[in-house]
Amino acid sequence: MKEITYLEAINQALFEEMERDESVFVFGEDVAVGYGGGGVFGVTKGLFEKFGPDRVIDTPLSEVAITGAAVGAALVGLRPVAEIMFADFLGIIMDQLVNNAAKMRWSLNGEWDVPIVYRMAYGAGVGAGFNHSQSLEAMVAHIPGLKVVLPSDPADAKGLLKAAIRDNDPVIFMEHKLLYKRSKGPVPEGDYTVPLGKGVVKRPGKDVTIIATGAMVRLALEAGESLHERGISAEVIDPRSIQPLDEEIILSSVKKTGRAIIVHEAPVFGGTGGEIAALLADKGIDFLDGPVKRVGSLFTPIPNWIEMEQYYLPSVEKILSAVEEVIRY
Repeated sequence: MKEITYLEAINQALFEEMERDESVFVFGEDVAVGYGGGGVFGVTKGLFEKFGPDRVIDTPLSEVAITGAAVGAALVGLRPVAEIMFADFLGIIMDQLVNNAAKMRWSLNGEWDVPIVYRMAYGAGVGAGFNHSQSLEAMVAHIPGLKVVLPSDPADAKGLLKAAIRDNDPVIFMEHKLLYKRSKGPVPEGDYTVPLGKGVVKRPGKDVTIIATGAMVRLALEAGESLHERGISAEVIDPRSIQPLDEEIILSSVKKTGRAIIVHEAPVFGGTGGEIAALLADKGIDFLDGPVKRVGSLFTPIPNWIEMEQYYLPSVEKILSAVEEVIRY
């Protein structure tokens, strides 16, 4: 095991998969030589020097072209890793995702694989403004044919990306920009993958289940520490993938604790927390000793002013308040 950052873990996964499989290539805006090499966040740094211009390709500023080219490349036997610089640009590429990438296996009677990874930075907390900070994972999780992954720490980021590249269907791989350099942890040095659709217990507990995704896992763990000091044992579940969703790990935890809080950075209304709450209502109602509470952002565009952004976002305090409400029952 070696301590590295979330950014370094993703970079390692790309290096290792490109060395392992010559059909893997990376392309997108400035991924090769732009911004001094490695893209706007430096995630692909060093790949161009190692693998050359045929496998690390800077593209024109056209997310639609990138998305569509990935479909074509996959259909001729390649494994493209396409970088969409910001998840906010999902609005631009939805037609290609919904009507081409997601449907291609079905339209070809399942006879062709469509192995694409669309990497994209998402999330707020760094003052990037309302056009570069959104959490839009629920949009793509609603599309049959797409898998959606939100790693929360370096070890999962590396293992999930390697699994996504080896997967034979399109995967939306969402990297929270707040985690790139601020999240650091032990990562296995050998080859390993983390299976898509399998969640993990990040903190065991018996009194309340906190289900959190992406950067919200860190907040949930901090809340768990604070609750422990108050004599409340919180179990923290990270689904890791929201499509497919690991229903078993969520239901098993809530069966034990009897209470559930769901935390995601996107606004509460229309977020994936609603689907998890519906799962609990449908299959876990007999386990619940109180209401299911959701913690998310306010239903407004993300503020440009960073101080207001903190008011807009979920926080440890908001999670604790939600826990206090369900514990009363």
